[in-house]
Amino acid sequence: MAKSFSIRHQPGFTTIATVCFVALYMPIIVLVVYAFNEAPSTSEWGGFSLKWFQSASQNAQVIDATLRSFQIAAIAATLATIAATMAALATTRTPPYPGLTFKYAMINQPLMVPEIVTGVALLIFFSRIKIFTGYSGLGYLIAAHTAFCIPFAYLPIRARLENMDLSLERAAADLYATPWQAFRRVTLPLLWPGILAGLMLAFVISLDDVVITEFVKSGGQDTLPTYMLGQIRRGITPEINAISTAFLLLSVVIVTLFFFVSKKRD
Repeated sequence: MAKSFSIRHQPGFTTIATVCFVALYMPIIVLVVYAFNEAPSTSEWGGFSLKWFQSASQNAQVIDATLRSFQIAAIAATLATIAATMAALATTRTPPYPGLTFKYAMINQPLMVPEIVTGVALLIFFSRIKIFTGYSGLGYLIAAHTAFCIPFAYLPIRARLENMDLSLERAAADLYATPWQAFRRVTLPLLWPGILAGLMLAFVISLDDVVITEFVKSGGQDTLPTYMLGQIRRGITPEINAISTAFLLLSVVIVTLFFFVSKKRD
């Protein structure tokens, strides 16, 4: 009897996996360690200190950029998740027809096009609108972030819909439930973990974006990533490490909360 194949038992698997994990996490560990460095250098250890976190929390520019980042990410992720949910329902709760694959490709297009291309295109497009309307507020950043976050929210929502049993939705229709009633009382509760996953992913992607934001933003509209990029150009300090560590902690908290919420929903 032939033995079942297992990648874990292949020669060299443990070594390759260890090298990959070290290459992936060692820079992050170094960054976190030096966020607590007393010395102003990022290459010389001067003792444990929290002063760089305190310095960042008292920096008016950091606070302003952080609040702006959260505002844009929250609005963009919400709008992108709503649009992605409607798109996922429209492309999964319908019989196959000519052009459906093309719609999949168009929805996922921001994943395939380099961000630099999207950024330049949005810069040209929004510059014309700014000249015509005279408006230069955060609406452009929110619109841009919403557009490129839609496919990130769409993928987990669509995956959840494709794995859902249709018998309950059909039973609701047999019991004379309207499409809206069936969606609200049957589909939505089952789909909720996928929606949360899409919302979380869209929020993190928006919060982390640099390239498109750098092209679309107007003066005085720095988000935290673009502010950090500007500071790095002047020289890396432990304050940047402290901000990055706080970002990392936020990501861990979001993932942990999602894990417990989705586990409870399941």
